[in-house]
Amino acid sequence: MTTLTVREAVFYSAQLQLPDSMSISEKKERAEMTIREMGLQDSMDTRIGGWSTKGLSGGQKRRVSICIEILTWPKLLFLDEPTSGLDSAASYHVMNRIVKLAHQHGRTIIASIHQPSSEVFELFHNLCLLSYGKTVYFGPVSMAEMLFATNGFPCPPLRNPSDHYLRTINKDFDEDIEQGIGNNSTEEIIDTLVKSYKSSEICKQVQHNVLKISQQKRGPLEKGSQASFITQSIVLTKRSFINMYRDLGYYWLRFAIYIALCLCVGTIFHDIGLTYGSIQARGSMLMFVAAFLTFMAIGGFPSFVEEMKIFGRERLNGHYGVGAFVIGNTISSIPYLCFISLIPGALAYYLVGLQKSFDHFIYFVILLFTSTMLVESIMMTVASVVPNYLMGIITGAGIQGIMILNGGFFRLPDDLPKPFWRYPMYYIAFHKYANQGFYKNEFEGLSFPNNQVGGPPTITGDEVLRSFWQVEMGYSKWIDLVILFGMVIVYRLMFWGIIITVEKIKPLIKDYMAASPKKSSMILENPSSISSQLEML
Repeated sequence: MTTLTVREAVFYSAQLQLPDSMSISEKKERAEMTIREMGLQDSMDTRIGGWSTKGLSGGQKRRVSICIEILTWPKLLFLDEPTSGLDSAASYHVMNRIVKLAHQHGRTIIASIHQPSSEVFELFHNLCLLSYGKTVYFGPVSMAEMLFATNGFPCPPLRNPSDHYLRTINKDFDEDIEQGIGNNSTEEIIDTLVKSYKSSEICKQVQHNVLKISQQKRGPLEKGSQASFITQSIVLTKRSFINMYRDLGYYWLRFAIYIALCLCVGTIFHDIGLTYGSIQARGSMLMFVAAFLTFMAIGGFPSFVEEMKIFGRERLNGHYGVGAFVIGNTISSIPYLCFISLIPGALAYYLVGLQKSFDHFIYFVILLFTSTMLVESIMMTVASVVPNYLMGIITGAGIQGIMILNGGFFRLPDDLPKPFWRYPMYYIAFHKYANQGFYKNEFEGLSFPNNQVGGPPTITGDEVLRSFWQVEMGYSKWIDLVILFGMVIVYRLMFWGIIITVEKIKPLIKDYMAASPKKSSMILENPSSISSQLEML
């Protein structure tokens, strides 16, 4: 999380992963000790950094990632290309720290390495060379050179052994590049090396060790996170709150836009009065608040997608559950949503001159807050299905556009086509309940001069609601508010449910596609058959 310092990032992770039996001071000490082990003590209070701040270098970020994974002192640690994208000096320092960790705590560390320099290559104790599904070599690093040399492929003087091994067993470029190793093709070289390794003493020793290990008694697997659900929820709430506070794109930029928009609304509809023409003006102003101000909640979607990426990585490593993440994100956003609903809402409300009583204003702010939270909940649901932020914004904007169009303002409820738009879309669109809540809060208790010929001299707010806006008057404005709160809960539960479902289905689909390549290719070629294929599965 780019907005956190090194100390904060590792300490929050320690609280999520370490058991509740450890005190906060013990977890803090473990976090700082781990930071020192990776040589980051001088950068403890430096933010990790992203697009807005420079922060750490690439090598330091890699070491922070490793810090987070070794907090629980795992016996086995797998690192996927820890030096990728680093220069030779940074690669060496990162790998040297990793080797020291292995020596200090007796860990087994497995790393897939990307083009290691000779210095980095010498740090490894054992080497596994794979080529096209075949084990070319697995054993001590020092013995690999002998295997290649005895089969007629010695490493030339002053050449990096890792470069020589990879060049020898890589057949991707046979048609373009002359290998220069006799008249043998790369495939023949690989077969020769595989046969030689299988008949070697090194292979027999490895097989013996594997058999010996497999016969040992095994203890139960440790959980990824040992912290309780409540602890996870509290820590994630704190971390998310800090991230939202420091990330300008999450709420602060939106707050500035809200202020500008509400000033525009307040000056355009300033002192709206109680004339007959103010009926339409009030409805238009309230509809703009219910539709466009809440629509702007999609502005925080890119920041939320970045948070989702972090959640995906931490979730795969078992740091916490989906429920804790949803709760943490929901609670941490409430103060900011209250803030951006209260101040801009007050500007618009009092500049326009809506009902003066304080309870009407409070209801206005609460309804704006609930509608904004509901839009965020919709965007969370979209993010669980469309993780790309550009496509997610387009999808979310399209969904809200349909809801706005169907909310009862641009087309009055009685005029909506009944087969689809009136039933069920009108009742699904949250703008129906937001508009009705705003209208009831504003028009009830008012009266306006009637310009219609032959009618009574005044028209009450209740009559305006029934005849002019066709609002359902069988229940109070508080019911509209409760329905919106219920929708917030439903969309948050949908977000939670989709993530859980995807986690369960992904392994099944991967296994299915691996077992039936012909069927999987058919699915890719014919997307319409996916549902029937899943039913068969």
